[in-house]
Amino acid sequence: MQRTELIFERPAELQATAPAEVRGLERDEVRLLVSTPAGHTHTVFHRLANYLRPGDLLVVNRSATIPASLTATAAFGQFRLNLSTHYGGGLWLAEPRWSASQPGPLPLEPGETIAVAGAPATVVGPYPGLPRLWFVKLAPDSERLIWRMGEPIRYNYVNESYPLAAYQTIFARHAGSAEMPSAARPFTHRVLAALRDRGVETAGIVLHTGVSSLEVEAETLEEQPMYPEPFRVPEATARLVNRARREDRRVIAVGTTVVRALESAWDGCQVQPAHGFTRAFVHPARGVQVVDGLISGLHDPLASHLAMLYAIAGRELIHDAYAEAVKEGYLWHEFGDSHLILPER
Repeated sequence: MQRTELIFERPAELQATAPAEVRGLERDEVRLLVSTPAGHTHTVFHRLANYLRPGDLLVVNRSATIPASLTATAAFGQFRLNLSTHYGGGLWLAEPRWSASQPGPLPLEPGETIAVAGAPATVVGPYPGLPRLWFVKLAPDSERLIWRMGEPIRYNYVNESYPLAAYQTIFARHAGSAEMPSAARPFTHRVLAALRDRGVETAGIVLHTGVSSLEVEAETLEEQPMYPEPFRVPEATARLVNRARREDRRVIAVGTTVVRALESAWDGCQVQPAHGFTRAFVHPARGVQVVDGLISGLHDPLASHLAMLYAIAGRELIHDAYAEAVKEGYLWHEFGDSHLILPER
């Protein structure tokens, strides 16, 4: 697949600039676009249960967001260091940025000593094939520094800083995501009660998300490198997913992170309990084995997550859905509207 197939037109004003609560809505009152081969339906998120079947299994990400954006200083001056993924012993993959509105590149050098939130750190080097991201070695006890000095990662389309609570979902249990697993943000106790009444089951995985979906830079999609992210599929979740599949019930992922975790745990016949790091890049040539649908936000042109959506539902359905979302003024990004994709595979 060619990179150009991930391009579509989306006006800049369709970016959510603030959480729903700041815009006068409850979390579960954001809009929901329901896309099936029969067409597209417009509703609100708290009516999600109406569009699911008794016996559907929703799989959610129980990762919690950390305050991963830190002030840093190098010889050339001050910048932001957005931590992405921790590989142990204080070694982080991170994105150095001039500011929330201005990305790199920055004139960093491998081996250079910098200060991160006032503490010394070492620049190790760029991630191969992804010059936007660099390995940085912080002190082994950097977790305390992050919680004391860090802020939630914010980009320029968000109009001001919001507290970490705005970046947590109702499922958040295990701290580790640099950015919120935002597909689950509109879930509330009201939504969960309606799902239970409908007979919809839930199960959980953990995948600690790094910085935002990478923009595909390789001309051929399959050549795009992906950095490893830590994940865990518990035995209980593997059992629930496999039982749903045996009983011909749908498995619906809440977020692209869930798809990556479940596909990484697929052994060719079923989902196995698994943990470790995944570099799985889900795209049409690779295919999708486990999930039958997806609840997600809306993704930017050229975002690698779009390739996953094509793999789940086909390029035509997703292109039609995104054209519909643009026409009807849906909002993009972590504080935006939601998309339920049911391709009836």
